[in-house]
Order: sequence, then C-alpha cells, then structure tokens
Amino acid sequence: MLTVSADQVAVERGLREGTFGCPCGGVLAPWGWARPRLLRDLSCSLRVRPRRGRCRACAVTHVLLLVDALLRRADTVAVIGSALADKAAGRGHRVIAARLGRPVSTVRGWLRRFASRAEPVRAALTALAVTLVVDAVLPDPAQTVLADAVAALGAAASAVARRFGVPVVSGWRVAAVVSMGRLLAPGWPGGSGNTSWPWAAVL
Repeated sequence: MLTVSADQVAVERGLREGTFGCPCGGVLAPWGWARPRLLRDLSCSLRVRPRRGRCRACAVTHVLLLVDALLRRADTVAVIGSALADKAAGRGHRVIAARLGRPVSTVRGWLRRFASRAEPVRAALTALAVTLVVDAVLPDPAQTVLADAVAALGAAASAVARRFGVPVVSGWRVAAVVSMGRLLAPGWPGGSGNTSWPWAAVL
C-alpha cells in the first residue's frame, strides 16, 4: 500500500517515470486497477478506482491509495478527522454522528480505535514535527491523550508546511500519508512509512 496524490494525472505520470518506490528498493510500474469504491466526503460522495503498481524488481503489486482515503474506510480522512477533532474538543459521539450524518456505531468505532493508540500516534507525530524543522512549535498538554494526539497532528502539519515553504497543509492528509492510509488500522504507528518521497501527495 502506498499513499499517493489525489491528482490521477500526476499518479499516472509518476508510475510511468518510476517515482513511486517499493519497500524492496525497486520502482513501481503501472499494473491495472483495484476494485472501484465509493468514498464519502463531507458534502458529496466520490466514486474512485485506485491504481495498482507492480515493482519492476520484486514483482510485488501495490494498491496506490489516494491521499484522501484510509484503508478499509468508506469515509474520507477529512470526515474521520473532523470527528476526531470534535472529540478532542469534548463533543460526544452521538453529537458528532448527527453533525456528520453518519451512523452512531460508525463514529463510535472511529473514536475508540483512535483513542486506543492515541499515545503512540502522538509520539510519532511529535517526532515527525521535530525531524522536519529544528524549532518546531509543539502544543501544550491537552485534557485527554486523544486531544494531545490531534494537537500533535496540527504541529506536524505546520512543520511540513514550513519545511516545504507552503502556506497551509491539511493535517489529515499528513496523517494519511505518514500512516500509509493506516491511521485507524492495526500496525500503525510502528510500521514503515512511504518508501518514496511522501510529501508530494499533500503539498
């Protein structure tokens, strides 16, 4: 799995030019498509069909997951991130579900999954921020570990923006890129990140 830009033209060009890397050190070439899926955003639904790439060295195939998507989630990272930000601000899952128009059980599942790994996520995002810029502005402790993790994401997004000289970077897209779409999936943080330059997907 590799997180790539939502710009499909750029993805096709990257596959042709060999800019996407495989964990083995090889490069990916075009190799068909993954199954179509419906991705629910904040105000609309998007029908997407992720590209597949095949490593020219080891012949393993990888799904190129759009930066707005998370692994095995029907909602975009912006929708899920909005729910997590609301929870960090002290809102309950029923209120959040009503605001987003999503089932209560779905929202409760997002919040529980993120809360179960909030501390290692906070640590990983804080480490990312201080790696990118020497004088990263780190947030003060919040009321909960989940709120600390959301604040650390904001610090990481600011560090990415400063490092690459852009005005604003989406924190939730940063979360999708550094977790390779596994923000709510088992094995992250702790797994390997994108093997090619990851920030092109969010800048």
